[in-house]
Formats: sequence, structure tokens, C-alpha cells
Amino acid sequence: MSSLPSVYESLKAGAPASWEGYVAHPFVRQLGRGELPEACFRHYLAQDYLFLLHYSRAWALAVVKSQEVTDLRQAAATVDLLLNHELALHVSYCERWGVSETDLLRTPEADANRLYTRFVMDAGLSGDLLDLLVALSPCSLGYAEIGRRLADDPATRLEGNPYRDWIELYSGSEFQEGAELCRQQLERVAKARGVSGDLASNPRWPQLQQLFETACRLEIGFWDMGLSAA
Repeated sequence: MSSLPSVYESLKAGAPASWEGYVAHPFVRQLGRGELPEACFRHYLAQDYLFLLHYSRAWALAVVKSQEVTDLRQAAATVDLLLNHELALHVSYCERWGVSETDLLRTPEADANRLYTRFVMDAGLSGDLLDLLVALSPCSLGYAEIGRRLADDPATRLEGNPYRDWIELYSGSEFQEGAELCRQQLERVAKARGVSGDLASNPRWPQLQQLFETACRLEIGFWDMGLSAA
């Protein structure tokens, strides 16, 4: 007996161009080869700080949208991790790149950042927990896939690569394990809401697929924004 199709894998399969455009974006490929202009990376880091703030708010909304204790705890733990740990680590990492916390606080939010983060919040506010998790998944799960791809890609250069720490962070076991918990939550919540089995015939599937593809395209816009600083 074959296992039920994965919601996450099915979402990716339904948006191949947008997904590949995101996880194999020139920003990512240049970063992997160590060829990304440092100005682009600094610009990305500053915008990513602002993104993390909105990402935290989105996971706080996941607490509100959760009905099961398991989902409440997982969403609350993610908010705690982001605000009380990841944010401080990001600030420290930015300082190593010459971007101070004062610089981060003064950084104007880029349009690509605003479009993406507000889209995710709108998906969660107007929908349920599943809508929100699907809109979040290109970020919560996509960075893990980017990390794995870079680690496995023969074109990736680690020795002497100024972005080696970034690659090792997202390909590392801690981040990969966290992403796996997010994937399991997505699958669990989808099943609880009747989205399982023959996904293509499920009445909710077209909307979920559209949410996912839109989020992927907005992730592409985020990478484009990073390259615009060159």
C-alpha cells in the first residue's frame, strides 16, 4: 500500500517554475560559489532583520489560529526561539559584517520585504492555520532545502567562501531538524482539516497551491531585492 502524498512535496510539484526560481535563484548560486557582492549580502542581512520581526508576528498569529495544544505549543516555541534567540544571533552576525544594530533599526523596509510579509499575515488573518502554514512554508522549509542543496552542490565552495557560515547554518542539523518539525506540523494540520489523500480533487487544494506559489514568487522578489544592491 502506497503512503499518502506529502502536502509539502505536492505543493512544490504544483509550482515547479516558481519553486526552482526561488531555491536556485542567482543570489543563492552566487552565495554558494562565494561570488555574491558583499554589498548585496549586507543589504539582504538588513532586510532579513526586518523580515524576522514580521516572521515572528506571523508565528504569533499561528498561536492564535491554533486549536490543538500541540500546535499551540509548537507555534509558541517558535515565537520564543525567533524573538529571544534567533534575533540576537542575527544582530551579532550582522555586526560581523559591519552592520550595527543601530543600522538595522534605521533601515527602511524594502517594498519586496513589505509585500512578502504582509501577504503572509493576510493569508493567516483571512484564513485558518493551514493557510498560514502554507504561506510560511517557502521560508520555514525552503531555507532548509536551499541549505541542503548548497551543501550537496559540487559548485559550492566552502574554503575561503565569506558566506560559509550562512551555508553551514542552513545545511546544519539544528536548522534541518527545526524545519522537519515545521514540515510535520504542516502535514498534521492539513490532515486534520481534511486535506489528504487525493489532493488534486480536494476543494481546498487550488487555494493552498496558489498561496504557496505566490509565496515562492515573493521569495524570488526578496532575492531580487538583495541583488539590486550591486
